[in-house]
Amino acid sequence: MTDARTYGDELAVVTVTYSPGETLERFLDTLEKATQRSIRVVLADNGSTDGAPERVAAERANVDFVPTGGNLGYGGGANRGVAELDARYGWVVIANPDLEWQPGALDELLAAAERWPRGGSFGPLIKEPDGTVYPSARLLPSIGRGAGHALLGKVWPENPWTRSYRQSEAAISERPAGWLSGSCLLLRRTAFDSVDGFDPRYFMYFEDVDLGDRLGKAGWLNVYVPTAEIMHIGGHSTSGAAKRMLAEHHRSAYRYLADRYPGPAWVPLRIALRAALAARARIETR
Repeated sequence: MTDARTYGDELAVVTVTYSPGETLERFLDTLEKATQRSIRVVLADNGSTDGAPERVAAERANVDFVPTGGNLGYGGGANRGVAELDARYGWVVIANPDLEWQPGALDELLAAAERWPRGGSFGPLIKEPDGTVYPSARLLPSIGRGAGHALLGKVWPENPWTRSYRQSEAAISERPAGWLSGSCLLLRRTAFDSVDGFDPRYFMYFEDVDLGDRLGKAGWLNVYVPTAEIMHIGGHSTSGAAKRMLAEHHRSAYRYLADRYPGPAWVPLRIALRAALAARARIETR
């Protein structure tokens, strides 16, 4: 594997905004204490109407407001933000705007990148507001694990397929994973380039699973770094659109699995997957 372009060592943070509300201020305030390095922040805006991204960009010298031209979804918006960066920026953080950074968290991710020269993406330990650790470093979905998790995850959360997929019993230690939560990723830009970034066909959900899979196939590692810690407050911009988000989740799950079982021989499997996911979506939206 060869790097097509040489980048500098500077650091940028790209966050995709869509009417993020007051959470954006907290994101930027805590980011200042997450690293000792200077940071450029790009707000890749997917059509905010609350004025928050424009306001903070006007107030902070290191923050740029970059309209994407429409609602491109999470991966598409992130790609647009990264494209705004010149060759000085060899390290890019892609993160949700509804995060709070713990002091030194970003420096911990950068230190891990030094320890893992073939690491393409690095993800922190993510906590919920109640202190629960979110399972952000997981195995890649398979038909077996995916079916067991989809069918039983809600009614029997501790079933073996869900535990396996979420790596619930894995030690909280620095280690490679199949994929890392896209809510906060430090990316080696040469690695991100090598797989052409996020697949923009995923509007929301599974774009991080797909990215982790493609990075792994390209020879990179996805490294979980639990010494770096953030808190995920919760999506302000999606809180009122639960039904639509659930539909997007199932649509993206089908796309991910269907892409991995292409061709005529797998038509029956793809039909069964589509039917099963559609039925699950209808049940959950009732």
